[in-house]
Amino acid sequence: MMSGAKARSDAPVADNTVSGSSGSSALGVGSSAAAPPRERKSNGGVLKRLRSRRSQVESRPVTEEDLRTQSGQITADEVLGLRVATRGYLCKPEENVYNIDFVRFKIRDLETGTVLFEIAKPPNMEEDQEGRDVDLSAGRFVRYQFTPAFLRLRTVGATVEFTVGSRPLNNFRMIERHYFREHLLKSFDFDFGFCIPNSRNTCEHIYEFPQLSEALVRQMVECPYETRSDSFYFVDNRLVMHNKADYAYNGGQ
Repeated sequence: MMSGAKARSDAPVADNTVSGSSGSSALGVGSSAAAPPRERKSNGGVLKRLRSRRSQVESRPVTEEDLRTQSGQITADEVLGLRVATRGYLCKPEENVYNIDFVRFKIRDLETGTVLFEIAKPPNMEEDQEGRDVDLSAGRFVRYQFTPAFLRLRTVGATVEFTVGSRPLNNFRMIERHYFREHLLKSFDFDFGFCIPNSRNTCEHIYEFPQLSEALVRQMVECPYETRSDSFYFVDNRLVMHNKADYAYNGGQ
């Protein structure tokens, strides 16, 4: 999605990233809250601020194999039953029939306003992709490296900017499942709502991090890239995109 884009790091908690950006959050823990306010951006657009809906009772446990072999479309309730990170992708790039394309991603510390990480697809890359064949698999995986200080942040905002093709998005929803090794750390559930055709949209996902135990922080720092996430995107409760990421917190050491 943003393969080849230039990354910028403005604070010591973020070192760099490899591969493209998937619009995922940068840590697999957090909490929940209520409905999204909106505010006007300086360029006249609307910025939505989205907080994860309150955690619901987890669906019955399912495996990646269960979802691959079932008949019919994969639903949100079904991915909520996953207990470990997926090894592969649960849908094909071609299933993104709405041409959803993430073109900018930024992470900031909401307590200080410090930008921790930012990446964007160059405008000429967006134009070059029009009218020619594009590798639809590019950009479905992103690798992050942060310093241990990131694990002690309290509230982080992840701003994503994305474009939509000629079809409207009804009930656009994202579910993120974050894991350390074989343990589910947290599940986030965001509603984007309705997006009009041929639009460019911006929203900021608000992540409120709980305090992590020193033992867990130490393990996450000592085991780079064993923290993983799956980001599932649904339109009308139908899985249309699946992105993956992994994380290291040993930067600067």
